[in-house]
Amino acid sequence: MKVFLVVTALAVAAGPAAAECYGTESFQTCRDSAGNTYSVQRFGSTTMVDGYNLSTGSRWNQTSHTFGNSTFTDGQASDGGTWNRTDQSIGDTTFFSGTDSDGNYFSGSCPLLGCD
Repeated sequence: MKVFLVVTALAVAAGPAAAECYGTESFQTCRDSAGNTYSVQRFGSTTMVDGYNLSTGSRWNQTSHTFGNSTFTDGQASDGGTWNRTDQSIGDTTFFSGTDSDGNYFSGSCPLLGCD
């Protein structure tokens, strides 16, 4: 899978770079130690993230909607490809499926607190 991010707390695909965020619960602007920036907007059951990768000059985005035990996420990768993912929590397991930014289908499951 080329690009995949689901923001439940605040996640950065760039790896271990720590981020500093400023703003309110509903809107934050963040910068990580590699100089990448992104904004996070939250309203109701929706979270929108727009990011900028400093080293490549590319942009990416994603939007997540949560309804009950299901989260639907879609986005546009920095290469322009679109992707989507659906997560559904049942008991102690999260089931997921979607299409990556290259158009490849994926699916699986993992412990409720252990999904990547």
